Amino acid sequence: MDVAVLVYDGVFDSGLAAVLDVLDAAGAMGGELADPPVWNVTRIGFRPQVRTGAGHLVATEPTDRAERADLLIVPALAERRPPALLDHVAGEASLPVRDLIARTRARGTPVASACTGTFLLAEAGALDGRRATTSWWLAPVFRAWYPAVRLDQSRMVVSSGDVTTAGAAFGHVDLALAVVRSASPAAADLVARYLVVDERPSQSAYTIPSALAQSDPTVAAFERWARERLADPISIPEAARAVGVSERTLQRTVQRVLGTSPVRFVQDLRVERASHLLRTTGLPLEAIARRVGYEHANTLRVLLRDRTGRTTSSLRPSPRT
Repeated sequence: MDVAVLVYDGVFDSGLAAVLDVLDAAGAMGGELADPPVWNVTRIGFRPQVRTGAGHLVATEPTDRAERADLLIVPALAERRPPALLDHVAGEASLPVRDLIARTRARGTPVASACTGTFLLAEAGALDGRRATTSWWLAPVFRAWYPAVRLDQSRMVVSSGDVTTAGAAFGHVDLALAVVRSASPAAADLVARYLVVDERPSQSAYTIPSALAQSDPTVAAFERWARERLADPISIPEAARAVGVSERTLQRTVQRVLGTSPVRFVQDLRVERASHLLRTTGLPLEAIARRVGYEHANTLRVLLRDRTGRTTSSLRPSPRT
């Protein structure tokens, strides 16, 4: 497989390195597999040397190498502030990147990206009508800016046809492993074991609901009101009255900003609180369940597994020896 990895001004160093390291490891382990995939990875750029976000110079090959590639990977931009990120991806500075992505897709070549790089794919139109993911804390901004994209902020890696996206920052590791797995599941498993990389199917375990809620004053007020009442039954009509809007407005605002319903957002808050209590206290699950509004521990157990992909015992800290 010929893979072109785009290096552009301001690229996120760790994301770039993670992709290159995982793909390099996959290529180096061919001798341990019965039917090893063949990897040819090329760093491409718009100049012979490109400066990364941390100021390092990276040597690259011309971008026309992408025309012969089986896959184009676009690592993230080293920018996490939404206003600056949006200015960059829509501005003149990123026009060569967007044009390259658009030309690559016009040829039918698969593309992949992670974290803030997904904004470049979206700006180039590569994600229109597709499912995709991005950094969990940027999900409200992404959803508002690119309504034609079906955003799934819970997944770590989302493949939609021949376009693959991954979540925040070190989701580049998961992205690269997904690329390897598409060619050889055995190679991906071997690389993950050598690099000591755990399977992370979801971003939900890392999401901070209060950070997402701050994107809108109505959602922020609802989040504060609900957080104070997690141990009690929560009425959405009562919540709407408390924050000064109609129930319909609250439903629509939460859906628009967070891509979910008020009830599901309250569940997210309860999962966050329960996970914290599991990590920091020795309370039995039954007591924790009551503290977050569930009469039966099994209800919380199922919800935790669904949202975090982990069991309650795995959320507990490891006993000291």
